[in-house]
Amino acid sequence: MATEAPKTTPITVSELAKHDGSDPSLPIYVAIKGDIFDVSKNTSSYGPGAGYNVFAGKDSSKALGKSSLKPEDCIADYSELTEKELEVLDQWHAFFSKRYNIIGKVVPDN
Repeated sequence: MATEAPKTTPITVSELAKHDGSDPSLPIYVAIKGDIFDVSKNTSSYGPGAGYNVFAGKDSSKALGKSSLKPEDCIADYSELTEKELEVLDQWHAFFSKRYNIIGKVVPDN
């Protein structure tokens, strides 16, 4: 259950990439539609070697909308999604919002 108000702390793409579960001293983050969720409490799903680790450390909006686990689909640009896939993406965002705290927003590297 998400317990904190969503934060808008800017986190760059390269900083987000460090939070993919490979460094046990850092929390694991998954971004959806630019919102960054702290999924550290669920390492069995998002940690190294876990089924959804492909989403960790990046904005995987396209993959979530397509219900895809392909690394090449794990990108932030979801402009090619169909109306149905956009609905699925919104459902994933709502699902994450109920379970995990939003700790920031993805911003481009300068």
